[in-house]
Amino acid sequence: MTRVAYLVSRYPAVSHAFIQREVLALRGLGVEIDTFSLRRADDGEVLSPADHAERDATYSFQPVRTGRLLGDHLGALARRPGAYASTLVHAVARGRGARGRLWQVFYFAEAIQLWAELRRRDIRHVHVHFANAGADVALLAARFAGGDLLWSLTLHGPAEFFNVTENRLASKLSSAAWVACVSDWVRSQAMSILPPERWSGLRVVRLGLDTSEWTPADARPDDGTLRILNVGRLAPVKGQAVLVDAIARLRDDGVDVRCTVAGAGPERPPLERQIADADLGDRVTLAGAVGQDAIRELYAAADVFCLPSFRESLPVVLMEALAMELPVVATRIMGVPELVEDELSGLLVSPGRADELAAALARLAQDPELRRRLGRAGRAAVVRDYELSRLAADMRDAFAAPAAAAVSTNR
Repeated sequence: MTRVAYLVSRYPAVSHAFIQREVLALRGLGVEIDTFSLRRADDGEVLSPADHAERDATYSFQPVRTGRLLGDHLGALARRPGAYASTLVHAVARGRGARGRLWQVFYFAEAIQLWAELRRRDIRHVHVHFANAGADVALLAARFAGGDLLWSLTLHGPAEFFNVTENRLASKLSSAAWVACVSDWVRSQAMSILPPERWSGLRVVRLGLDTSEWTPADARPDDGTLRILNVGRLAPVKGQAVLVDAIARLRDDGVDVRCTVAGAGPERPPLERQIADADLGDRVTLAGAVGQDAIRELYAAADVFCLPSFRESLPVVLMEALAMELPVVATRIMGVPELVEDELSGLLVSPGRADELAAALARLAQDPELRRRLGRAGRAAVVRDYELSRLAADMRDAFAAPAAAAVSTNR
């Protein structure tokens, strides 16, 4: 069966649970996957027994093992001195400014470690999630290997497209054997960077979840209180401040509403001040980070899921809510309309509009039947289009394609 390495900047991490799901689903399909992380995940990012098991089985380059690092570089230099020198020169040339060149030297150091560890394990394909530092490391490792190693990339967006030049995105997309795009919107952005003759290497492979595990909760109580859930990193881009503003509007309009925000991040202190200033302490709860083994309880206790983000590609938290038959209110941005069809499987509003957000939530508060109809349609859409086993099979087939198999005869 296919054997692949997965390289992530930090694995596992609570905010990237979808990567762990993909890894486990591929293993269930017979793909042998070894996981690698540039940095060891912090204790605060591993919140379940499954997370701890994955972290223990993951090879991390940081903290640095000095003896292993030196040994790998001496071995690489002795085995391929010309490739070693040319890859180092290429790495330095990729940097912008003195700091950028220094970081590329660090990526080169990790790339040689990656190449050496993959060679010890007889792995000839490395897959990277996100076009960040992990992609730089994989690109350099594949360049040093000279055809003995392929690398591929899952492109998520939208952050990867904010500074295409600084992120060296064009060179990453061109170097990868193929690129999996999590949405049509992401693929369209990649198409705007690459020439048309390279578009065939861009394939849409959506994120997914196991709908047999994410199932509707028991009937929720219809006691006149609207319970709203938001799950996401506490950051300005996630729009939680707009949600708090909408909650204040709902309260002032006489709507009995409670809101739970699950997640951690730098925006917590400003949100706490906003909640206190609006006297919403009894209506808005900041629950902190919640692990995958407990998050379903929050979905089950909610009446509505709300995602007021300013930028999203294909938000997995929306997928989770839909699978559990929660009606959703989200912003009409980027890849969200690929997941939520307005008025059919959810309600979409303009980004940054607390008035529209409050109006949509008030509408759901007043219409339990609408909540049920949207919830049923949302789950049906996820079962139809985002079942993890089927999407994992697409990834398995990509790894087993002739272009990937060819590297095994070129070593």
